[in-house]
Amino acid sequence: MVPVPETVVTGDAVVLDVQIAQLPVRAVGALIDICIMVIGYLVGMMLWAATVTQFDEALSAAILIIFTVLVIVGYPAIMETATRGRSVGKMVMGLRVVSDDGGPERFRQALFRSLAGFVEIWMFFGGPAVICSLASSKGKRIGDLFAGTVVISERGPKLAPPPVMPPALAWWASSLELSGLGPEQAELARQFLGRAVQLDPSVRDQMAYRITADVVARISPPPPPGVPPQYVLAAVLAERHRRELVRLRPPAPPSVTFPPPPSMTGRGPAAGPPQHNQGFIPPS
Repeated sequence: MVPVPETVVTGDAVVLDVQIAQLPVRAVGALIDICIMVIGYLVGMMLWAATVTQFDEALSAAILIIFTVLVIVGYPAIMETATRGRSVGKMVMGLRVVSDDGGPERFRQALFRSLAGFVEIWMFFGGPAVICSLASSKGKRIGDLFAGTVVISERGPKLAPPPVMPPALAWWASSLELSGLGPEQAELARQFLGRAVQLDPSVRDQMAYRITADVVARISPPPPPGVPPQYVLAAVLAERHRRELVRLRPPAPPSVTFPPPPSMTGRGPAAGPPQHNQGFIPPS
């Protein structure tokens, strides 16, 4: 069964279908980051040991604590913030951390993930992170739940653009009620339309009628009689995509109407009939 991509919105308010990162891929990326952090920590410890005799005991202990915090918490937080959700391990594995709304990861979210990672990864050897990721439909660990983030794969298969609206069905599609159409049915219809030309004609017709019947049962009103099922699916998917873009587009600011300037009305700023000058006598 082909996994259904997750629909998110980028920071530019564009709807994208992305692949949620799988746990094994995330684990390999985390191991790469852990190796980098351990190597950096060992190098820092050697430098600290070489200079520890130059400071008193309290200052040496403070330097060691600060350095440990910077390595375990600071590295992932600063690295993911600077690279917009990518650490070295995520770069290698083609992963990125994004917000639940699809926007780039912010420093506050990266800090929450790092603090939670100290507990669930370093203190408990990754056990809570694995359990939470397996229980979550989006593969989230505890840090992702607190931060409102999700890890996606940037090396997923490229998806075809939405189908073009058949002109003869635009009037019908604009009146559709699509709340009953779930992402699973929409994704199945889109995959079918993208591969229809590669299928045997008899198999293609059977799948078209079966998928269209499932889609039509979830929308209203029904399509006009006699319309081929492929056209029905194309009209439904194109209208669904159009409404998503309209919903995500920021509303236009209300227009403000200003009164015309006094020169256009023929009067001064004061209202009322024009007044004659007291020193002026009209001709008889």
